[in-house]
Amino acid sequence: MPVRPTISGISNPAELQTALQGAQYLADDGLATAAYLALAMGKPLLLEGAPGVGKTEAAKAIGAVLSRQVSRLQCFEGIDAAAAIYEWNYPRQMLAIRQAGEDYINIYGDEFLLERPLLGALRNAATTLLLIDEIDRSDHEFEAFLLEFLSDFTISIPEIGTVRAAQHPVVVLTSNRTRDLHEALRRRCVYHWIDYPDPALEARIVMTRASSVAQGTADAVVAAVGRLRAEPLAKPPGVAETIEWAEAATLLHEQGNPWPDAFLRAIGVALKDHDDLTYMHPNLGHVIPGMAA
Repeated sequence: MPVRPTISGISNPAELQTALQGAQYLADDGLATAAYLALAMGKPLLLEGAPGVGKTEAAKAIGAVLSRQVSRLQCFEGIDAAAAIYEWNYPRQMLAIRQAGEDYINIYGDEFLLERPLLGALRNAATTLLLIDEIDRSDHEFEAFLLEFLSDFTISIPEIGTVRAAQHPVVVLTSNRTRDLHEALRRRCVYHWIDYPDPALEARIVMTRASSVAQGTADAVVAAVGRLRAEPLAKPPGVAETIEWAEAATLLHEQGNPWPDAFLRAIGVALKDHDDLTYMHPNLGHVIPGMAA
């Protein structure tokens, strides 16, 4: 396996970590190292973690650092090859046949091919980052297909032949770990688990990504979110909810709502499940004590 120690001017994990920060993504050393090794070794990067910890955003930030367009394949139960690889534009083919009359027409030309993310990644490997998002939501059959794709980076199209990538495309897979992935899939990847950030890092993320949020507001929201995550919630707030809660509370405060009422009134930005809201309602005073920002 060829190893490229320098990728797009990045020659070590520390440089990638700095570049990701420039793309407004604060990665720890573990994530920066895993991402760098995946790029250097030409292997897919598998990111696992709870929903909302920044797996998809990490892939987008890596794409930004590499100046690549992110082609996202959102997985779902029942996803098949047509949704992931390609489809033929049958209505356009039929129209072309009618217009051609007795003349010959190649109905399997590129103009009739609907390119999906996997095929697009092979044909544009030098300019695309392929994001296979929430692979754990797909079924085992689709996962088995991906094993072959990630091994050879080829796709066979019966009508036109085999499409092979000129170079290994950059691939990032994410999983919320709702089910175990096949061991063979894991072996093909560089693996990293993304956990919730510690309070100091999460406050930095809020200040980096949010607009017009005071440091005191960021600290207060991060502390409150930490208490919420310690509760047995169906859908604990992720980092994105932390950022949005800080922004929403700031907006309400600017409109005249005092602290901590602004936090309390914006709770629907952080908790998005009725049962969670009902469970936490009697205890919100403990989650959000009377603090000013």
